[in-house]
Amino acid sequence: MAENSYRQRKTEMESAAEASKELKRKKRMKLLAYALAFAIFQIIVILVFSLTVMRIKNPKFRVRSITVEDLKVAAPNPPSFNIKLNAQVAIKNTNFGHFKFENTTISFDYGGVRVGDAFVAKGRSKARSTKKMNITVEMNSNNIPNNSSLQNEIESGFLTLTCHSKLSGKVQLMKLIKKKKSAEIECTMLINLETKAVQDIKCQ
Repeated sequence: MAENSYRQRKTEMESAAEASKELKRKKRMKLLAYALAFAIFQIIVILVFSLTVMRIKNPKFRVRSITVEDLKVAAPNPPSFNIKLNAQVAIKNTNFGHFKFENTTISFDYGGVRVGDAFVAKGRSKARSTKKMNITVEMNSNNIPNNSSLQNEIESGFLTLTCHSKLSGKVQLMKLIKKKKSAEIECTMLINLETKAVQDIKCQ
């Protein structure tokens, strides 16, 4: 009887030990699963952060609107024009850090010949925002050669102009990361000489 009782106690102790081992194993597996899930979550967060916040793009530089303040044209030989434009330009910064840019000039051309410049002062476009600025440019045809198509355009009542510029600066993230970026502008526009209005502004 004593031997049977001893065997029974031994069996119970062995069963309890096995149950304890199994319980510890399940706890370890559960902790491992939690650690693995946390690690995967961290990797996803890092990837999302890298693909969104840390992905620095070139800002966009665009002409939003242009109005004619003054316009004088002459069709007889030599044809000529004097035009003063007011324009609103915008710098769209989609980055999570601000874009600090330097002074630049927007050049206005006719037939590949520069006819005027507009100055853009240095400044800053805040993170994920659009900075709007007003500029003024005075243009004249003094440098346009006589063999150009200017007289034909003036007689048609429409004048085609282009403008282009490059805005250079740096995008700064969390005061730690600075990366050089630039924004370019290249637009064509049609000036209606009769109504003194700018039509069909197209920017690339």
